[in-house]
Order: sequence, then structure tokens, then C-alpha cells
Amino acid sequence: MALLLGLDIGTTSTIGIVIDDAGATLAVESRPVTFHSDHANWAEEDPAQWWANVGEICRALMAKPGIDPAAIAGIGVTGMLPAVILLGGDGRPLRRSIQQNDARATAELQHYRRAMDEAEFLRLTGTGYSQQLVGPKLMWLRAQEPETFRRACHAVGASDYITYKLCGALQVEHNWALESGFVDIATGAYDPRLVALAGIEADLLAPIRKSHEVVGVLTAAAAAQTGLRAGTPVVAGCADHVASAFVCGAAKNGDLVIKFGGAGDILLSSDKPVADRRLFIDHHIVPGLYFPNGCMAASGTFLNWIVANWAGGEREAARAAGLSIHQCLDRKAAGVPPSSDLLFLPYVLGEKTPLMDPQARGTLVGLGLHHDLRHVWRAALEGVVFGFRHHVDVFGECGLAVQRVFAADGGAASDLWLQIAADALGRDVTRVDRHPGSCLGAAFVAGMGVGVVTDWSAIARYVAPGRVFRPQPAAQAALDAKYALWRDIYNRLQSLYPALGAIPGGSLI
Repeated sequence: MALLLGLDIGTTSTIGIVIDDAGATLAVESRPVTFHSDHANWAEEDPAQWWANVGEICRALMAKPGIDPAAIAGIGVTGMLPAVILLGGDGRPLRRSIQQNDARATAELQHYRRAMDEAEFLRLTGTGYSQQLVGPKLMWLRAQEPETFRRACHAVGASDYITYKLCGALQVEHNWALESGFVDIATGAYDPRLVALAGIEADLLAPIRKSHEVVGVLTAAAAAQTGLRAGTPVVAGCADHVASAFVCGAAKNGDLVIKFGGAGDILLSSDKPVADRRLFIDHHIVPGLYFPNGCMAASGTFLNWIVANWAGGEREAARAAGLSIHQCLDRKAAGVPPSSDLLFLPYVLGEKTPLMDPQARGTLVGLGLHHDLRHVWRAALEGVVFGFRHHVDVFGECGLAVQRVFAADGGAASDLWLQIAADALGRDVTRVDRHPGSCLGAAFVAGMGVGVVTDWSAIARYVAPGRVFRPQPAAQAALDAKYALWRDIYNRLQSLYPALGAIPGGSLI
């Protein structure tokens, strides 16, 4: 029996999985990742930590009973995108990554707006101007860290960097390329007009590869780091949100997947690309299909920030109850009614879709002395879900109907969060069981790439639909009213957010 290894370079953790070719998950390992935000709207991580995590995870997996490194037939890597890692001539990162949810390059984004009409950019790339684009971040690096930028030979994504460490292949998976803003969606190739927009040399960008293409084999050095067998084939890999949605079974028009990860992803399966400046567009895992989608800059990261900074007093209670701190807060907040008069805008890293506003800020509205952490936690859960609902509104405005809704990834383990989602969306929400995350998609893509698996629909053997959360009429009515207020709050404050960033000495040092 052939085995397959998938690695997920996520925002909050690195995860590895071993599956067989018959539908079984044999083992999963994870390690935490440190998130750095040294200044307002900065989001960075250390690629060296990712690689160290990969080594620990792979060695732990290979030590599991029944897992033989010689039986691993293929390796695939997935990750958040489009993160930006600058590599020097020796292939080493020159600095920490700039994450996809980083919003520092506001002036450079304005350069884009002046240099090319957004409608033309949208026509070429399938997406509008946003903080997620790679070009403005490279421009920022060139202006603010010129010596580092001068030494850069290649810019790659998170999963691409780990793929490079595994097999020595410098490449970027096609969805990193598409979301970078350098690719003509009609041709799938870098467009000189788009590269020139950022004022960079074309050779800074690595070749584009499709997800299931075999790009190399595991090197001796990587084998020593991971405990895997040198010579094991490695595929190009895939985007984490796309892999997660594919694993959920979203392959028909109208299948919607909400990914409750460190960032909040929402993807709608479609047989045609949709160009709207408020959304992103990605290739589906299955060739020929598309995923119009959105990504909220902070979802699980937002909740983790609350835990780290406001929930210290709950840790002992969580330990005593045998719960995680998140579970403990869920249990306490479950008693707070949907009509609670507190609203939280989760724009703590600016916001990507559908606002495309890097200067937006997290905002707590309605706080009173009658509130406590329970109310704040529920308001945060609701705020993220309201962000998802905003996307559903946009999909509808684009003529795309939502039929089935699936919930996946770490946050989907929260019954409270999924019930809020069902109530706020007014639709049944199905939790996907046996879904360890995007790493499963990466392993399956590796199987397709090396020929161990031959049918894309075989992914259904590895997962199963779980509990269905149904809208509760009273809660739905309360959240409908709150959602309207939540939308209005941003509209009223939008013009004030930039002034906060302009306060002298206002940024963190």
C-alpha cells in the first residue's frame, strides 16, 4: 500500500499528515507558529521556524507504528498565500516573510491605482487592487529595506519555500502566481505590463507550476532533516484555502466552503471565473474549475489575540474543566443571547475582501459595564461570521447562488461558532468530519501527481459530512438586525480609520 505525505504551512501552525491510497488517515502532527506584528498592520512569520517544524513533524510521523519512509510515494505542500519570502543567492530567506494579510504597503498600492486603472487590472488578473497583492509589498521592501532587496534573487510563497527546501526546485504554484497580481488570467503566464507596474525585474519571479506537477525529488539534506527517503517525488503543492475547500467536496456550482482558520477564507465552487474587485479568483484543485473567493485578514488570529491579551484569568478554569481556553470561552459565551448589544469589527489587520481596505481597524462598539469577557467573545465570533455573510452578499450581487454550505478547519470544531454561522447566514451549515485541514488536500494532490490516485473524486473517501447546524428563527432575526448595524458601523467609520494611522507616534515600536 502506498502512503502520501501532506504538509500545511499555516498561519497559526504547521501540520503534517500521512494518508494511504485507500481512504485512511494514518497520522497527523502539528507544531505552533509564532506570528509577528511589530507595527500596525504588519504580519510576518519566520520561514526558518516553518522548516524546523517540518523536520520535527516528519520525524514524528515517520516514528509512528506502520509508517515506513520507504512507503511514502509522494509529498505535497500547501500554505497560506500569497505570502512573500525573499531568497538570496544561497537560497536562504533574507528576512521574515511578509504574510498575505499584511497591510503595510498602502502608499505603494496607491502607486498601482495611479499607474493603471483598476478596471484594466481587474480585466487582466481577475481581481482588483488589495493589500494582498505581491507587487506593492515588493515595492515597499525596495524602498524601506533597499539593502535586503538588492540581495534578493527570488520571491516565492510559503509552500513554495518549503517545496524548495525539500527538493531544490525554485517555483511557485499557479494560485500564488495568480493571486500575486503578475499573471494574465487568460494565459496563465506572467504579463510584462503587470510586472512593470511594480518596477521589478521579471527574473525575481520563479516559474509557475500546476499543483499536481512533480517538480523534483527529496534531496539528501532534506532527508536528513525530515527522516524521509531521499528521492521521494515532490509536487508543486497548492493553496491552503483551495485545498481545504476541495477536501470538503465543493465541486459543484453553489457549493460554499467557509474555512475557519487563522485567516477566514470563503470559497464558492464555479465552472466559470468571476471578476469582481471585491473578490479573489483562484484555480480549483480540479483542472478546469474555479473558486471565486474571499479572505478575511484575521479570523482565528483575531480570536487568538483575544485569548493572549484578555483571557488570562480563564486559563485555570479551562485546565480544571479539561478544556482548551477556546472551548472554555465558548462554554461561557453560549449563555449570551444573540440579542446581546455588543458588536465587534474584526479588522485588526486591516481587511482584505470584500472591503479591500488596509487601513480598517478592529472596533468594539457598544461596550458597557454590564458586559464581560463572555459578551466580548461572542461578539468576536459574530463579527467574523458577519464578515463571511458580507461575502455571501457579494456573491449574490455577482449572480452566484449559494446552495450548500460546508465548514472546515480548526475553528469549525466550535459548535457555538457554527451555530452562529447558521443563524447569521440563514442556511444550514454542515461540519466536515475527518477533515484535518488543508494538509489532506496537499497529500491527495501528491497522490494524483505521482499516479497513486487517479480520480479527483476519490477525495470523498477521506472525509465525511458531520453535524448539520440549522438556523434558529429567533436567533436569525436578532442577527439580521445586528448585521445591518455592523455593516453601517464600518461605513460610518471608514473615513476616520486613516486618521488613526496618521497620529504622530501612533504606531507600535
